[in-house]
Amino acid sequence: MRDDGTFDPLLKFIAGAVLTVAAAKVFWQWLTTSFWNWLSTDVWGWIIDHPWWSALIASPIVLVPVLAVAWHFLAPRGYVHYADEAYEDEEPAFLTYPIHHLDVMHPTDFEKACAALLVRDGFARVQHSGRSGDLGADVTAWDHHGRKVVLQCKHYNKPVGSRDVQTFNGTARPEHGADVPVMIGLNGFTRDAAAFAARHDLILVDRRILTSWALGTRHYDAIDEDEHRTAA
Repeated sequence: MRDDGTFDPLLKFIAGAVLTVAAAKVFWQWLTTSFWNWLSTDVWGWIIDHPWWSALIASPIVLVPVLAVAWHFLAPRGYVHYADEAYEDEEPAFLTYPIHHLDVMHPTDFEKACAALLVRDGFARVQHSGRSGDLGADVTAWDHHGRKVVLQCKHYNKPVGSRDVQTFNGTARPEHGADVPVMIGLNGFTRDAAAFAARHDLILVDRRILTSWALGTRHYDAIDEDEHRTAA
């Protein structure tokens, strides 16, 4: 003990360590003797004697994790697929996405939703890449005329700018061999981006077209309808 009446820190540490070891020893002895005997004799004996009550008590422990896993995989979210997964074996069931559902999706799930809509519309060999280094080809597919369609999907909270469109233009045809390069902007495109796309024959799917497409209009029909509406 120090002159001021306090204990030396080293002595306090040693005392604490001794108490911790002693408490751990007592706990281990209880766990391996009394508790284990209680568990193996009393509890297990009761379970054997009352199987139906035991099953009823245990069922929530089993059912809750099972239901949680089932909800995770079976909850209705449209089509949700993983990277590099081909879509050609999917049934083209009629699928729709309200635009506010697309708004709250993760960008990767947004790409998968666009791929699923192509499947719905009867496109062939639909495949989602959606990883870094894909050089702008988030989704590839072939249309009814045998043309390769390359989609880049931008889940931005603002209009897509000209620079992104220029980058896509530099890879869609030269790198991926796109016959139909399509860029999808959840919240549209800037005026400069739209002007650049028009000069380089790129198809832009803005929010209005996307809303129509996601709610059931076929992909090309949604684009054509918007062109006619704009021309009028």
